[in-house]
This record gives sequence, structure tokens and C-alpha cells, in this order.
Amino acid sequence: MITKNDLSKKHQLISDLFKWPTKSSEWEQYKLNNEQLDFFKAFGYLSNVKLLDEWQIDRLNKELEEIVDPRHPLNELFHEFHSNESADPDAVLFHALGAWRITEGFHDVIWNPAFAMAASQLLGNKAVRFWHDQLFCKPAKHGGVVAWHQDYSYWTRTGPMQHLTCWVGLDDANTENGCLYYVPKSHNWGLLDKPDLAGDMEGLMQYLTEEQKAEFNPVPIELKKGHATFHHPLMVHGSFPNKSPHSRRAFVLNVFTDGTESNTDETLLKGVPPIKAGHKMEGQFFPLIFSPDILI
Repeated sequence: MITKNDLSKKHQLISDLFKWPTKSSEWEQYKLNNEQLDFFKAFGYLSNVKLLDEWQIDRLNKELEEIVDPRHPLNELFHEFHSNESADPDAVLFHALGAWRITEGFHDVIWNPAFAMAASQLLGNKAVRFWHDQLFCKPAKHGGVVAWHQDYSYWTRTGPMQHLTCWVGLDDANTENGCLYYVPKSHNWGLLDKPDLAGDMEGLMQYLTEEQKAEFNPVPIELKKGHATFHHPLMVHGSFPNKSPHSRRAFVLNVFTDGTESNTDETLLKGVPPIKAGHKMEGQFFPLIFSPDILI
């Protein structure tokens, strides 16, 4: 295992991509308003939160272009790496976990002040720890689907459920190139069985009640690149194929409230030492990102 260049050992900004505030007043510009917080509570998601400027997007896309190559010298630092999560070469979904360990940009997006503040607020003004990142890329003309699912259905090895997902576009995302769709208020449905992530788009339907099927009214989340959408861990979401002439690249940051514990003695992520069941999720791979205490 390569350890010398593993950026997961560094728990602060290491590039010039962002500037971490040094006093509480500097955090005010990043705060969500009450209307945004109320919307998230009611519907289970909050979209159109700007996190990146054009130059930051360009930097990240350049890094992405390098690390999607399975021959990259630090490829083994990925927890997962799928050039195509789908079994269909005509429906490609690039999906990988662990980019933050490899490049400075994908490392530093975790400590983007705008992200850190929003995550803390949406988790109830709590201290936030990093869970893991993801890359989701759909190439032009033959991009695959992400089937309807709830994120926490894949994360039950951690608890209690106090998690949050942030999806950030590195391209403009729209209905033509496979943007995210949410089923509003589905975060109130409880935990459902999990389908194959890149399999049958409608696989989740077999686990829904007739009432839930009647309430299954997905809405598209079209976003300009550099903008984010946050969602509850039980929010049902997915995305359709990309048949357009434009790529749809994105990264995802998954976090949880400080104090979340492991529910298993088994490995949580490939390459990460196990954390015994009942023990707090912390250490090298699950760093503290933000605590409201710094605002005092």
C-alpha cells in the first residue's frame, strides 16, 4: 500500500483552492438562511447552493481527467474504482470512492467553508465528520443510470442515522445529460431495501407500498456546474442515462454528525482499518471537518 502520498493524513486545507475563515464573522457569508433550512426539513433536500467558482471547477476537472485513468500511480488508494459500474458498455457510469486521498483539489473540497457550514446547519448545527467521497461521471452519448435508491440503505454499517449527502456538478446538469432526480418527502418513508446501484432504474419499486408508489413523483434537479444539492440519507433519488453530446461529471461528499459509531467489526471501506462495533467513527479516514464551537 502506498502511504507516503496518501492525503488522508492531512486534515486541513493544503492548496490555494479555498481560504479557511479565521474569525467567526467570516463564516456569516456561507450561512444558509431559514427559508433554505425549512425547505430541507420539509422536502428532504436543498438545491442550487453555489460551492465553486469557474477556476476551481477547471482545476478539479483537470485532476479528474488524470485520476480516471486506472493506470494512475496512486490508483490503489481508491476504496473503490469502477471504470464502469454498469455491466453494459453502452451505459457507462464511472464511479469511484477515495479521490480525496489522491489529489489536492479533491482533498480540499472537503474543507470548502461553504460546504462545511451548510453541512453543519443541515445536520442541526452539529459538528461534522467526513464519511467518504464519490466520483460519478457519465460520458456523452452513452452514460448510464443511477437506479432509484436511498444512500443510508448502503450505510447501515454506521449509526445512528445522522448522515448527509452533497452532490456537486463539475458540468452543467440537466434532464438531457442525466441530472439527479429526487422524490420529494420520500425521506419520511423509512429505510427501504437497497437495489443494484447501476442496475434496473426501477428496481426499488418492488420494495414500495401502494401508498408510496402513489407519492412517487420525481422532480429533476437541474444545476449549473459548481452548484450543489444536499439531501437527507433516506431521500429516494436516482438519475437517468446521458444520451446528450455533453458529459455529466460530479463529485459527492458524504458526512455524518460527530459521534456516529461503527455497527460492525468488519472493514468499513477497503484500505481502512476496521473500527469495532460501538466505537466512534474518527481518526485518519473520518476527520472532523467543522464544529460550531469555532463560531463562539
